[in-house]
Amino acid sequence: MIGYEAGSYAKRHVAISCKKGEYFLPSITLANGVVFQCGVDQTILEAARKSKVAIEHSCNSGRCGVCVVPVLHGETSVIKPESSLTLDEHNSGRILTCCRAPVSDIFLDIDDLGDIGLNPVVILPCRIDSLKPMNNDVIQVTLRVPPNSKFKFIAGQYINLIEKGIRRSYSLANAARLDGKLEIQVKKVNQGLMSEYLFTRARQNDLLRLEGPLGTFSYRADESENVILMATGTGIAPIKSIIESLGKSPDEKKIYIVWGGRVLEDLYLDLSAVNLKHTFVPVLSREKIENVYFGYVQDAVLGLGLDLKKTTVYACGSEVMIKDACDVLVRNGLRRKRFYSDAFVSSN
Repeated sequence: MIGYEAGSYAKRHVAISCKKGEYFLPSITLANGVVFQCGVDQTILEAARKSKVAIEHSCNSGRCGVCVVPVLHGETSVIKPESSLTLDEHNSGRILTCCRAPVSDIFLDIDDLGDIGLNPVVILPCRIDSLKPMNNDVIQVTLRVPPNSKFKFIAGQYINLIEKGIRRSYSLANAARLDGKLEIQVKKVNQGLMSEYLFTRARQNDLLRLEGPLGTFSYRADESENVILMATGTGIAPIKSIIESLGKSPDEKKIYIVWGGRVLEDLYLDLSAVNLKHTFVPVLSREKIENVYFGYVQDAVLGLGLDLKKTTVYACGSEVMIKDACDVLVRNGLRRKRFYSDAFVSSN
């Protein structure tokens, strides 16, 4: 926990008073000293983005839990339902920054994420460059944006794809390419409006729009000895992006890619070809195959026998997997701050 002098901090708080027409904007102070202001009718996350300050987030709807943070000082109010906040988190003074507004100046036990906040969120036209089936219910969609758009993102982030009023979120599945093209991996969803379009009606050169880059899921340099890149299903997309961006084992760390599916067909990528020294651990939950772990990805991670105190985990997949994996790994020694996640939440 970051310490501060209560008396000196209290002096920062200016009374709402004031003269007619004046409007008090509470200050948000982060653990590394970054300060920005936030209106009492906007979320902390919205204010951070307007100030070009990046703090952990993903879904912006209170459902993924990525933006959970301890409040060390000050009061906040709920302006959107904190669906993913657990009772224990609430009782320990944690909030979701995408759902809360400040009532007073507040001090949050979280650092800003530096350069990831410098890439502006934009809405651009894009065209479908190619459609490639990966298995029976996953396709890879490659998009191209105008060459003068200079769209920039950090490996691990996602975009919103927009087609005639339908908007859906997809993680980018590639690191930055010289040709500027963007890859996403789309799973067929029963009665899913966007997936139904992409699987049945979409054609090369179709004109769409995208919004991004979004989210803060990305690789962080630290002193951990082990890095675990963990995914289920199409959660492998942002993991693939991170793998490509690393290019080689960073700082001689031991890299483990743990990817889970129900049956072997669900593991639709050949990860042996990636230019990164790593150990690949395939995991299946409904099909037993020799040399493939049978069970859940978090249990496969425990089976590696690593010292989790010296490990950083990047996890992407369903809300249930993210929550269960975090709980299991933290109970077994992983530092909560070393668990980075991007939970896929349904659009309905």
